[in-house]
Amino acid sequence: MAIRFSFLFLFSILLTTSLLVAVNGDIKGLDDDEDILIRQVVGDDDHHMLNADHHFTIFKKRFGKMYASDEEHHYRFSVFKANLRRAMHHQKLDPSAVHGVTQFSDMTPDEFRRNFLGVNRRLRLPSDANKAPILPTGDLPSDFDWRQHGAVTPVKNQGSCGSCWSFSTTGALEGANFLATGKLVSLSEQQLVDCDHECDPEEKGSCDSGCSGGLMNSAFEYTLKAGGLMREEDYPYTGTDRATCKFDKTKVAAKVANFSVVSLDEEQIAANLVKNGPLAVAINAVFMQTYVGGVSCPYICSKKLDHGVLLVGYGTGYSPIRMKEKPYWIIKNSWGEKWGENGYYKICRGPNVCGVDSMVSTVAAVSTSS
Repeated sequence: MAIRFSFLFLFSILLTTSLLVAVNGDIKGLDDDEDILIRQVVGDDDHHMLNADHHFTIFKKRFGKMYASDEEHHYRFSVFKANLRRAMHHQKLDPSAVHGVTQFSDMTPDEFRRNFLGVNRRLRLPSDANKAPILPTGDLPSDFDWRQHGAVTPVKNQGSCGSCWSFSTTGALEGANFLATGKLVSLSEQQLVDCDHECDPEEKGSCDSGCSGGLMNSAFEYTLKAGGLMREEDYPYTGTDRATCKFDKTKVAAKVANFSVVSLDEEQIAANLVKNGPLAVAINAVFMQTYVGGVSCPYICSKKLDHGVLLVGYGTGYSPIRMKEKPYWIIKNSWGEKWGENGYYKICRGPNVCGVDSMVSTVAAVSTSS
């Protein structure tokens, strides 16, 4: 019985892979001659461990990895092998997605959290945060994507800096500014990293802290007080937080009119998305280190929020694993276009999967003369 179950489970995983590739083509942006392991990790642990050296060679070539010494190379290879096992574990827990090798496969989970996440866990939404009004939900479209309406800038890359919160903030304001002005302008994350030290009024010492993390609502509060954000081209991103603030109020490109917290109800989140533009969202990113594509719908996922992203749309797709239509959110990430589905993440809609419904904010912009 156990052998039969294992066979059926493996068959369903392989079926999912073939369907994903058939539907999305080369959804990962990889060359066809690259090893299938880059796309998905399935099957027997021993087989992959025996071929780990080959997979590591492909990984280094694919992501331009170079190490300073033989000792560093040896250490990163050991971490890579541990992450192969971790990806296989994630694949079993999250079979409707594709898990495998990513640019983070030579990093320990702690390194990954420290360098590529950045929602400050000490920060929380203040108890008196403005609540978004309840919106009608009866006429919501079955699927919606702000990328198709011109409200989303290209995928950006935060680099090895825990500034995801600033990218979530700019993404939401970029969309709101588009709705207010008809112009899509890429806004400056570096201004937030350098200049925003807004603190949680209810927890002393918890402040937006550049590469050490922050909170989107605090960043909206800073932007409101400062008078707006500059363009990306006028205040370019450096991926460090060691510089002084260079904010020039005469070059403001977008201003915050107001911002509010959206209800945990998924219909309200969808309604606010459609009406007000892309939403700033926090999420638990534990499955994102190994995510390659598909709809992530893990059976078990922590709701401790540690990563800021941008909710840009939603849709529905057939899940061969669950044998039914499965609705999902479309998330814009800030790890570059080589990660995930050209920089995007799909996570299933449901009972607050990975905390995706827990901290959702909407922002409105005012028109500027620039």
